[in-house]
Formats: sequence, C-alpha cells, structure tokens
Amino acid sequence: MLKLDVALGDRSYPILIERGLIDHCEPLMALARSRQVAVISNDRVGPIYAPRLIAGLTGVASKIVQINLPDGEANKDWPSMNRIFDSLLESRFDRKSLIIALGGGVIGDMAGFAAALYQRGIDYVQVPTTLLSQVDSSVGGKTAINHPLGKNMIGAFHQPRLVLADVDTLQTLPARELSAGLAEIIKHGLMADIAYLEMIERDLPLLRAKDPAALIRAVAGSCEIKARVVVADEREAGMRALLNFGHTFGHAIESGMGYGQWLHGEAVGAGMLMACDLSCRLGLVDASVVERARRLLLAAGLPVEGPAWAPEKYLGLMEVDKKAEQGIPRFIVIESVGKARMQSVPAEVLFATLRACSAH
Repeated sequence: MLKLDVALGDRSYPILIERGLIDHCEPLMALARSRQVAVISNDRVGPIYAPRLIAGLTGVASKIVQINLPDGEANKDWPSMNRIFDSLLESRFDRKSLIIALGGGVIGDMAGFAAALYQRGIDYVQVPTTLLSQVDSSVGGKTAINHPLGKNMIGAFHQPRLVLADVDTLQTLPARELSAGLAEIIKHGLMADIAYLEMIERDLPLLRAKDPAALIRAVAGSCEIKARVVVADEREAGMRALLNFGHTFGHAIESGMGYGQWLHGEAVGAGMLMACDLSCRLGLVDASVVERARRLLLAAGLPVEGPAWAPEKYLGLMEVDKKAEQGIPRFIVIESVGKARMQSVPAEVLFATLRACSAH
C-alpha cells in the first residue's frame, strides 16, 4: 500500500493508495471505532460500494447511517445539503460523529462541506471512487456547493482525517468519466512537473485501459504534487491557486452550459488548451507547447474547444471566479511546461484566445 502524508500540523492526514481498500482498511476502522458514522454517497455509487464499506465497519462503529444523494453536478446545491443535515439530525448524530464521503468529486465536496458545517465541524474521511476525485478533489480540504451564478462559490476549507484511494473502483468507471479524470492528471504535469507529464504521455494507453499499476502510478504522482502545494499554501493565498490551471475557462463553461452538461474534467480539458493558447499569445511558450497539449488532450478523449460563445459571454461568466479581483478575472498561465504563474491578461489577447479555441 502506498502512503503519502499531507503535513499540516494538527490537521495532517495520510493518503492511502491501493487495491481493495473499500473492503478492509485498518486506519479507517480505527477512526470509526465506537463512533456514529454517516456514509454519504449517491444513487449510482452507493448501491455498488456502500454495502462493502459498511460491512467492514459493522461491529466497529456504534451506528452506521447511509445517505444517498441524487447523482450529478446539478444536485450540488443547498437542497442536497439539507438532505444530509436532515439525516444527521434525525439520527441524533453528535459532535464526535464521522462522515465518510463515498463517491466522486461532487459527493466529496458536499460531504466535506456538510462536515465543516455540522455542529461547527466534525471529522470526515474521503473515499473517492472516480479518477478525478482520487487525483484532485479528495486532497486538500476544499469543500463547496455551487451557486447558479458560479461554481464552488459557497464553501469552506475543512481537511479530511484520511483519504482512501482504492483504484479497483476505477474498473467500473465509464470511459467518459475516466477521461475527465485524466484532465486533472494532465493539468498537474503541465503546470507543475514535466517528468510526471512525460510519464503520463507514455502511460496514457495503459491508463485508458484501466491498468491497475499505471493507475496507481498516476494517482500517486498527482497526489504528491497536490499535497506538496497544499502544504505550502493550505488556504490558497498564493501558489495553490496555480492548481486552477484551465479552471477559470472550465468553470465558465460548466456554469454557462448548465451544471452537468459538461463533466468537470471535460471543461477543464478545453480550458487548459485555452490557457496554453493564452500563454503562447503572451509570448511565454511557443506554439509547440500548445500543440503538445492538444495532442495529449485528444489522446485522452477530451474536448479541445469550448462552446461557440461570443468572447463577451465567456468574460461575463469568468468575472464570477474566486481568483477575480473586483470582478476582473486573473488567469493561470504557464511560463514553460511544468511551471505556472497567475497574471492579468489584456482583453484583446484574451478575446483572441477565446475566438481561436471556441467551436465554430
């Protein structure tokens, strides 16, 4: 079993990466011992994996409640949050209770946010079951729900006690969702680690074939990069914002299309190519970097064009972004493969990128 540590003082926690962790994991059993446990999942993942997870905790936890939410980004909202709170309150869960988030990034974000808010904060564990959530959203303590005007605009920083990445869960993942996870993997290479990107380029056929060893390598590499950044900047005061490479464009696509029409990773894939194109137009990288990113994204099964919107529509959507200052968006660009920075961008350069990278 691979073990990585997110070293945040009294908020530190391990990331465990292996096969079969859902069925048996001693660190999870130790956390759940004699506690009330709520397993939060959705109506797609819950029926598959919750019985196995609960079987391993039966006789260990004092009470286990399963909460299944509607699947999909469109349900990452207050009504779903209130379903969680209703169940916790009806079951008389106390401040020593434990929440387990079992599912993809939507479930992880909502269950983590519920843990941050319930009785002013209780413990939770991330058990991500999609590639995207294993390599990105389960690590770092960012929790949130969406607002009709912006993605992840209502949330809190609340670190988990443990992250369990069982790569066997990826065997049931549809090809489209696997590709969405590959977007975040590619992002980590483009903005932070050229050697990791080169490994992903070599391993891509194996990853798309769901080879367990290749998946473990990719998940571990992404988690190492993410953990390193989170330890340096837990609350996104500086360098952690670099992990949002491609996300300013991507979040605009998600909110503008309506949550759930594009998967998060699909929107980030198109957004990364926009960010690479923008970097090229700013004179930071040459066209070969843009073409390299395009080839890799296409090979991963990801879109490389955004919707056919006027640049003004994109800009209006991007003005509602956590990196924006007084409504003026700032962008993560790359100075070279593996090195990113944030900066403001002249409108004419931005509009040229949007025209070039939108469907025609």
